[in-house]
Amino acid sequence: MQIALIGLPQAGKRTLFTMLSGRVVPDSREPGEVLEGIAPIRDRRVDALADIFQPEKAIYAENQFVLCPDTTAGSGPPVWMKAARRCQLMCLVLRAFESDQVYHPSGSVDPKRDRDLLETELVLADLELAETRLERLAKEARAGLRAEQKMEQDALEKCLPRLEAGDRLIGLDLPEHERQAIQSLDLVTFLPQLCVYNVSEGDLATDFGPGSVAISCKIEGEVMAIDDPVERQEYLEALGLEWSGLDRVNMAAYDALGLMSFYTVGEDECRAWTVSQGSLAPTAGGKVHSDIERGFIRAEVIAYDDFVAAGSEQAAKAQGSLQTRGKDYVVSDGDILHFLFNV
Repeated sequence: MQIALIGLPQAGKRTLFTMLSGRVVPDSREPGEVLEGIAPIRDRRVDALADIFQPEKAIYAENQFVLCPDTTAGSGPPVWMKAARRCQLMCLVLRAFESDQVYHPSGSVDPKRDRDLLETELVLADLELAETRLERLAKEARAGLRAEQKMEQDALEKCLPRLEAGDRLIGLDLPEHERQAIQSLDLVTFLPQLCVYNVSEGDLATDFGPGSVAISCKIEGEVMAIDDPVERQEYLEALGLEWSGLDRVNMAAYDALGLMSFYTVGEDECRAWTVSQGSLAPTAGGKVHSDIERGFIRAEVIAYDDFVAAGSEQAAKAQGSLQTRGKDYVVSDGDILHFLFNV
């Protein structure tokens, strides 16, 4: 899953990208250049399982962030939209801090105005794409449309009024066959959205509403400079925070994408795997290896809380916490799974 970082100049998205991924954005970066980076999702369940098993490796789940070029009103979709269209989550980075040293392209700090501007640009980009495609379909209709083209036309005609009204397409009730007919257009307003507000230290507790996270890139830099994890946690707690801003962005993105984690454990490796909420056990097995999904027989399942309470695999089994499940088992967040398969 890819997450598009979108924002106006000087919003802090470049700094956020570097902090999340560890990838430094070069000063020589071209105006339209796109960068990608991987951000591990710090997971205390992985840490706890690693404490029990003492494995050679402990591996977190990951998010993939895509740093898009700066967004400016009227710049036109090709400048920054191309990279965003291949992502599955729109992450709007919004400046909400004052600084005499950092200019704002609009002359003043107003995160609501900036959010409205970015959302409008996303809607306009989809509107232009939908109108262009409908015009082409209208020309092709003179010679007769194929069934799939007619479905595409019907779907776009349902999308158009909503876009013209300035609304995103997410939540629009479309039959699955019509949704599939326009899937190749990559209309971004169908996608979930996360807003990250880059605030001053005094505003970290500000609630910007559902689907939003408040962080301070300045504070995050100070947190990252503390090597000792205990001292780092104490510093966060002094600020009234349980998790760093980077962790909260990562977790919020994970949730917005409808994802969850299951775990495989052992002396060689304790690992979090990413799967969509509501996935069946064979699908989860396929994340580990395609052979598991293809030859799935059953899965042995222990809920994370039951496992940690028992303290070991043997104790969990003795307490009856281990369950054997078949192909129709819906995986729950935090499940510890062992797959049995044959190919």
